[in-house]
Amino acid sequence: MTSHDPDRYSRQTRFAPLGAEGQARLAAGRVAIVGCGALGSVAALALVRAGVGFVRLIDRDVPECSNLPRQVLFDEADVAAGLPKAVAAARHLLAINSAATIEPVVADLTAATATDLLGGVDAIVDGTDNFEARYLVNEHACRHGVPWVYGGAIGAEGRVLTIVPGRTACLRCLVPDPPAPGSLPTCDTAGILGPAALVVGAVEAAEAIKLLAGARDTLASRMLVCDLWENVWRTIDLSALATEGCPTCRGGDYPWLEGRLGGRPTALCGRDAVQVMPASQGIDLPGLAARLAGVASVKANPWIVRAAVEPGIELAVFADGRAIVSGTRDEARARGIVARYLGS
Repeated sequence: MTSHDPDRYSRQTRFAPLGAEGQARLAAGRVAIVGCGALGSVAALALVRAGVGFVRLIDRDVPECSNLPRQVLFDEADVAAGLPKAVAAARHLLAINSAATIEPVVADLTAATATDLLGGVDAIVDGTDNFEARYLVNEHACRHGVPWVYGGAIGAEGRVLTIVPGRTACLRCLVPDPPAPGSLPTCDTAGILGPAALVVGAVEAAEAIKLLAGARDTLASRMLVCDLWENVWRTIDLSALATEGCPTCRGGDYPWLEGRLGGRPTALCGRDAVQVMPASQGIDLPGLAARLAGVASVKANPWIVRAAVEPGIELAVFADGRAIVSGTRDEARARGIVARYLGS
């Protein structure tokens, strides 16, 4: 069998609401997935297997051993290789469907990068682990009229909301302000079951398929909420919020996209690590690897340089200048380590 086998999608096209016309739209469709972790890897796997023609994978991180129970695109070899998640995921996806165009982007979604990273697609799928990134996606989507699918999972619970600007409630309608740090459980404090992430990622993929296939009549301002431990499934009607709107989707206010909010160091969900944004864009990775080799054990590839700079501390520096300091969740300490070894 080849990727062009006419029977490949026959079981999908026999599903009448999709059909051959819908399948053709999937093949022509373009999706950006923000985050290749638990939700993003499931969504990417489902969409590429479904025959979506173009998938852009945006991720800032590398796979860790603790990811493997729920991040289905990675294996132990990926952890050992230290490749960025987007690159490793793209390799696995192309082995599944060589006809797909997979664009791995090793970058962080910020106010400065959002327009480039999210441009030129028909739909966006949320695989992030923080509200700053989600607000950026929401504001880009509302400004440019691009539908997107919000998803989240914690413990055994999950939720999914499809947002069609101008038609449904948006994220800011639902959550007017970002939760205060420490006010909500995270995967560090509450943990997460792999099946919860699988369910949420699969539902996100199904919603994206509807968007790409043109089945928007099936979409409404309703959020799916599930608890796999208690076996409870329900939907929440957000139509009143959609009617009222918010400063973003009705008033054209984009504080995150315009850089008025966000941009501080970020403790990474599920990891004892902090990301520090660069003082300037881009970095000479080979030169950095050579400099660090005199003081630390260094591993390098075209996308990242990793160095064990201090006992229990690893510094990972990406080509765009971002640094992830593993072994601490103290943002001030992380900034100090970056300044010490990168000089910025």
